[in-house]
Amino acid sequence: MSDTHSRRQFAKITAATAAALTFKPFYILHAKPKADGEVIGHGSHRYKVHQGWGNLDASQFPVNNCHEMVQDSKGRLIMVGDEIKNNILVYDRSGKLLESWGHEFPGGHGLTLWNANGEEFLFISDPNIGKVFKTDLKGKILLTIEHPSKVGAYKEADPFKPTETAIGPDGTIYIADGYGSQWILRYTPKGEFIDKFGGSGDGDAQFSTAHGIAIDYRDKANPTLIVTSRAHNAFKKFTLDGKYLSTIFLPGAFVCRPVFKDDTLYAGVCWSRLRYLNQTPNSGFVTIIDKANKVISNPGGTKPEYRNGELQLMLQEKPIFMHCHDVCVDNDHNIYVCQWNAKKTYPVKLERV
Repeated sequence: MSDTHSRRQFAKITAATAAALTFKPFYILHAKPKADGEVIGHGSHRYKVHQGWGNLDASQFPVNNCHEMVQDSKGRLIMVGDEIKNNILVYDRSGKLLESWGHEFPGGHGLTLWNANGEEFLFISDPNIGKVFKTDLKGKILLTIEHPSKVGAYKEADPFKPTETAIGPDGTIYIADGYGSQWILRYTPKGEFIDKFGGSGDGDAQFSTAHGIAIDYRDKANPTLIVTSRAHNAFKKFTLDGKYLSTIFLPGAFVCRPVFKDDTLYAGVCWSRLRYLNQTPNSGFVTIIDKANKVISNPGGTKPEYRNGELQLMLQEKPIFMHCHDVCVDNDHNIYVCQWNAKKTYPVKLERV
């Protein structure tokens, strides 16, 4: 999809929905999210809300922002946050805390699990200090990737605030500089710089908040790279060596990291364009996309609608979430939602029904 087409499509959506939005009651700005036990979502992807699933004693295991979560091969749910008393919280699926660690990640933000032939590692992105760390599952730091100026990829003055990583099938490390200079940087498994692509802008191959990144194995013979361009309300698809392929336009949805489970893509939506088409506080939801890149459910959001093949504006429908920053999907297809700027709440479980 070209940017010209994207802009034209967005203009159509704006014209069709502006009047309705103008008179919409904007309850969400003052709402208190309470929906425990409510069923949300659409079609075959509906979920019961368990808001207290991950709650802990905040005096012992505090959180600030619950940024991201992954599941390891033993089924443990590992969450990263930016509270240095315990950057990492490890849950079982019942919501019981198994362990906690991490005091050196003041901006603990991105969390990627890499299973290297049965041995598992974590990659932690910290935009506050501008570093990416590879650790074992106990937190031992094995590799640190620092400012790209050290390898000649950036000027020293260029901001480097990495938000996410992805690990390619050959072990290539992809780093999304989503809060910095908007490049996707490639490194060897040993942390040696290869190249970069993207950068800031409105071109098809450029980004506006390259917040998340993941490898898409849905076509097993031809894996690709999916990168978030959050302010564009889009995911962008690239070859593994950085050549632009296409755009998945998600009007209204400021999506975070793409998360794959089987043939389905899941993402937290941090904001929607709830008020006058602006990025509106406390307007998040979850979006679910099938193998054909069609939105099939929006738990907490409006039902996805296509007109003449074009996806219409998506908004928060119920004030269940504030800012959905990431999702983790377990083997029973339950979803665990991590939130940013959500009054220091713990992860919420959405039980598949």
